[in-house]
Amino acid sequence: MFDPCSDLAAAKWIAASDEHWGKLVTLGPPGFPAYARLRFIPDPVHEGQSENDAVRQADAPSDNDQLRIAVGTLLRHTDAPDEGYLLMWDGWGRDSFPEPVLRTPRLTVPNREYYLCRVSLPDFVSGAIEDSWQAETNRSMPHPAFIWPSDRVWCVTSDVDPHWAGIGAQQSLIDPLLTEPRLDVVRVEPNEKLPFYS
Repeated sequence: MFDPCSDLAAAKWIAASDEHWGKLVTLGPPGFPAYARLRFIPDPVHEGQSENDAVRQADAPSDNDQLRIAVGTLLRHTDAPDEGYLLMWDGWGRDSFPEPVLRTPRLTVPNREYYLCRVSLPDFVSGAIEDSWQAETNRSMPHPAFIWPSDRVWCVTSDVDPHWAGIGAQQSLIDPLLTEPRLDVVRVEPNEKLPFYS
């Protein structure tokens, strides 16, 4: 279901980016024509607000569910191949990872290190990847830090600090996400100050 990669070449385009690390790991690699944010919870309403004070709808999908819906939407509107990649932040702890993943080298960007896995994106969307991961670790799969197809026409980026995931793609791929009723997606404007909880 997922193939841990000893060769990190497929992720070098992310590691080689000259983007400031904070923007890279929250919004994604530079160079896409358009960017958006998938908000897992609403943005803070005042400066200094704690994420614990955010109101999440009782029936809201989990963060991983929302990521799968977003990837499924992107796949429906692209000719991207089934093959894709996940970068998994190593900070979730060794117990969170299958042993074959732990035996592979990590990709390093400033302040973060990741394991690289090759996956079938339709299997990610269906939840089969998570099921396989949990069967090997007896733990829920952490949410991926980066998700992209092998042709790199889009990238979804989800760091541990913000309450949202960044999405880079053509505007024509962003537009269907903006109208997907199960997701809360907003455009990112050039030079926009991005919101964070305290």
